[in-house]
Amino acid sequence: MTLTLAVDTVRWEEHQRRVHAQFPGLVPVCKGNGYGFGHERLMRQASRLGMDLVAVGTVQEAARAEDLHAGDLLVLTPYRTWEAPVALSDRTIRVVSSPHDLTGLDGRRVVVELMTSMKRHGLTRDHLPLLREAMGAWRFEGFTLHLPLKRVDGLGGAEEVAAWVRCLREARLPTGQIFVSHLSPGELEALRAEFPRSVFRLRTGTKLWLGDPGATRYRSEVLDVVHLRRGDRPGGGGRRVASDRYHVLVSGGTSHGIGLRAPALLSGFRARKRHLAGLGYTALNRHLSPFVWDGERRRFARPPELQHSVLEIPVTARPPRAGAELAVQLRYTTTRPDRVVEEPGIAPVADTGGAARSRTRE
Repeated sequence: MTLTLAVDTVRWEEHQRRVHAQFPGLVPVCKGNGYGFGHERLMRQASRLGMDLVAVGTVQEAARAEDLHAGDLLVLTPYRTWEAPVALSDRTIRVVSSPHDLTGLDGRRVVVELMTSMKRHGLTRDHLPLLREAMGAWRFEGFTLHLPLKRVDGLGGAEEVAAWVRCLREARLPTGQIFVSHLSPGELEALRAEFPRSVFRLRTGTKLWLGDPGATRYRSEVLDVVHLRRGDRPGGGGRRVASDRYHVLVSGGTSHGIGLRAPALLSGFRARKRHLAGLGYTALNRHLSPFVWDGERRRFARPPELQHSVLEIPVTARPPRAGAELAVQLRYTTTRPDRVVEEPGIAPVADTGGAARSRTRE
């Protein structure tokens, strides 16, 4: 009962080398579920690429990563004076983003986050006088700006960063190192040309680890296929089925992240229309699954369980056989596969209906 992430390692690593060459001083992000690959694999890869600094999400992730990466670790979750203490080495850098949390880090390495149009957290221009006083107790490492991925109005990403650098210089604060996000190579080059004494370092995870979709693929195993007849009552007392159909038991359930959805931000008439159509199917217990068979995403026969799901396939369609493999369209940042395997030259999962498997190795 296995959900597998197959990786064409050569292609995957070639993409990372290209991104690294585009963005000198790149800071890779390894947080959450490790973008589906796991922290250990990503930390090992960052070391192979010669990256001296890796960003993690929380202090708990930083504590676990100290044995996985020999370089420095930047904790992206901002420091709070009331947080539970965690023992961290001198290789860990904390982020300060609030005027209320400028104390308690004496002698520690600190990066200061500035407020951007993201409007999430960060110090504003009004807080800069307070910052100057607090910095004397830290080992100051630089500033960081988290920019929105999509910009619809106002300043562009590079212009917003440039405005902040000018403001910091006017306040006579050090601008030697600036961490940024969601900028293009051209935008970074323009910033370096305008501010040659500042080092701009892009912080990214998705672009680096998931930037080449063809290098990875999720797949599931068919565990069993049951032919239901009209009037059968599957699922231990469930409703009788109105017509003949197949129920296909496949690997992958809620423990892997399957069937768990975050709220979507709808924009435009078409998106809302699709959402309303989906609600209609939901009212009829017709939930679309991420599992693909015979070129179509199939619907759940019932809600996913902990480690497996049951799909519904019409009796008029060609069912898979036990041991066959199905492609699964999953979000990498929310999925936890049972295993990650190396598969050179990944090809689409064949809809043969049989039990043939690709040759893989851990």
